[in-house]
Amino acid sequence: MLRLNRPKTATLIFSSGKMVCTGAKSEAEVRKAVGSIIKLLKQHGIEIKNEPIVEVQNIVASANLRVGVDLERAAFLLENAMYEPEQFPGLIYRMSEPKVVLLIFSSGKVVCTGAKKEEEVKEAVEKIYNILKERGVLLEEE
Repeated sequence: MLRLNRPKTATLIFSSGKMVCTGAKSEAEVRKAVGSIIKLLKQHGIEIKNEPIVEVQNIVASANLRVGVDLERAAFLLENAMYEPEQFPGLIYRMSEPKVVLLIFSSGKVVCTGAKKEEEVKEAVEKIYNILKERGVLLEEE
């Protein structure tokens, strides 16, 4: 594992030449980290024949809806939702388009995972806000 401070990332490097980079805050940071790693490998005598192909597999992002959410009612009214407060304090919502999973908490905080593009995160958060508003499960505005 190779850790960089700028951008703050951790990268697994495999003998196949594949790498898994985590911790970047944007696609631009991923590209910068990969560039730094390639440069470092070359400095240590490792031959790099081709330009790296950077492919985003999974974006994990957090958001704040800025309102509370009635998770009991939301679980009842939403398809593809799972809420078991004894097991986990958030509602798990599987959105089909974009294809992401949202963890929704009663505080209005949301974690979005599974997106492959930053735009998908924005779309998913806006969409879930509108769905929750339509269903009448949002609590007082902040």
